[in-house]
Amino acid sequence: MQPDFYTAPPTYERYLKKLQSLKKAYPFLQLSSVGQSLCGRQLYAVSLGAPNPCTLFAGGFHALEWLTVQLLFRFTEDLAEAWQQGKALAGVRIGADLNQRGLTILPMVNPDGISIALEGAASAGRYADTAARIQAANPALWQANSRGVDLNHNFDAGFAQLRAMEQEQGIDQPSPRQYGGLFAHSEPESRAIVSFLRSCRVETLYAFHSQGEEIFWEYGERTPARSRYLAQMLSKASGYRLVENAGLFSHGGCKDYFIERFQRPGFTIEIGKGTNPLPVEDLDGIYAKLQEMLVMAAVI
Repeated sequence: MQPDFYTAPPTYERYLKKLQSLKKAYPFLQLSSVGQSLCGRQLYAVSLGAPNPCTLFAGGFHALEWLTVQLLFRFTEDLAEAWQQGKALAGVRIGADLNQRGLTILPMVNPDGISIALEGAASAGRYADTAARIQAANPALWQANSRGVDLNHNFDAGFAQLRAMEQEQGIDQPSPRQYGGLFAHSEPESRAIVSFLRSCRVETLYAFHSQGEEIFWEYGERTPARSRYLAQMLSKASGYRLVENAGLFSHGGCKDYFIERFQRPGFTIEIGKGTNPLPVEDLDGIYAKLQEMLVMAAVI
């Protein structure tokens, strides 16, 4: 008997089956691919409501942070059920809001990396030898895509500064984590997100990672004035603390690029506490703590 999607790690096969079951249960969900990974895995997005403008939730950037994939699926499923039945979720009826500004959820940005973390380097196809060679240095800490690039260091926001910081710490070649690549947007996964952001009017972006129970909300002078207010609302709803970029978290992230390029609010949400990968048993508690914040994020 196959385990429930929420009780075992989300392999790519189980992720695809869950997408299919969600679409079958809720035909009004819009399912599309925004691009492909290096290994040819589709980067699927699930949308509810108006396609444009929209809010974007994205998770699964880092291989060991696969609990963010399940968190976003849990929210998608609950939101779709509430929409279908005309019910409130976390005390809010958001159907009218989503008809004005939709919600797009990209649960698994890095399917190759998650596959490597869960199933080993052989799952990387033509990059299997490359992944095995890189993984040998630190097999327990794989966060990158299939050729050793950390996708959340690969966006064009202070990339040169981040590259210099990586080199100062001896990170100068493909690695299980924290290597941002030779140039910004070198990877098809990051380019797919950039293309989506440029083709749609995304009003607010939320990038989900683990762990720390923290919310990153700013990126330099282009941070919109209302970002702090929104961050305070999110913090109050979740109990997560607000933090600012520092060290190797200073540049190159998806929300950094979004703020820099579009001057709209962007947030990185670090879910849960512990050591990655967070155990799947933590999902229920994390989701219960964040449901109100997720609903709020979808409509504010």
